[in-house]
Amino acid sequence: MTDLPGTTDRKLGLVIDLDTCVGCHACVVACKGWNTQNYGAPLSDQAPYGDLPSGTFLNRVHSYEVVPDEGAAQLVHFPKSCLHCDDAPCVTVCPTGASYKRAEDGIVLVNESDCIGCGLCAWACPYGAREMDAAEGVMKKCTLCVDRIYNDNLPEADRIPACVRTCPAGARHFGDLGDPDSAVSQLVAERGGFDLMPEQGTKPVNKYLPPRPKDRLDESIDVLAPLLAPVAEEPRGFIAWLDKALERF
Repeated sequence: MTDLPGTTDRKLGLVIDLDTCVGCHACVVACKGWNTQNYGAPLSDQAPYGDLPSGTFLNRVHSYEVVPDEGAAQLVHFPKSCLHCDDAPCVTVCPTGASYKRAEDGIVLVNESDCIGCGLCAWACPYGAREMDAAEGVMKKCTLCVDRIYNDNLPEADRIPACVRTCPAGARHFGDLGDPDSAVSQLVAERGGFDLMPEQGTKPVNKYLPPRPKDRLDESIDVLAPLLAPVAEEPRGFIAWLDKALERF
């Protein structure tokens, strides 16, 4: 079994804004593309154009219709990947030490050369964040694009996870959640960020920002604008001639 570090120097993770995620799956595509071509063994697909296609994905987006206690029902898009938990059960059940949590930044990774594909980590994870790669026979999971965030050969703007870099709605944020002064920590504090399934006791590093009620109107928007009188009381020019011509029919 693998031991967890007592503390970590940083807690790198994601903050996902459920209010602005539009469910476009751009993060899924970017994650699949980057991790298929770069870190570790590629993410395989089986019969992608056949009757029973399957494949390995490290990030998925689920959509739910939610009916809150107050306000109108709304569609919530819910991205899900590894949460890099402080008390990660996937690490402590691993019989070979392939799953581990890094002390320097808190990222949970899998040493694929030591993984025997037993699947115990997938059973232990309450979030369903691990997947078996059928071609490689090993378990795979989100790495926070560790090969990007420390890559000095990339422009500084690209040294963030691929899913964060590509999100067109700005719904994904990356940073050190162990630093209360970091931008992501402040965002969590301001918006009431929450843990996913805190009752599991895993202490996930990743946080979610709740969606805002969709039936509240922005006071800066004049909702009576469509009812206001038009600027021109009577049509002029060609429009006036056309109106008169149509009246004859």
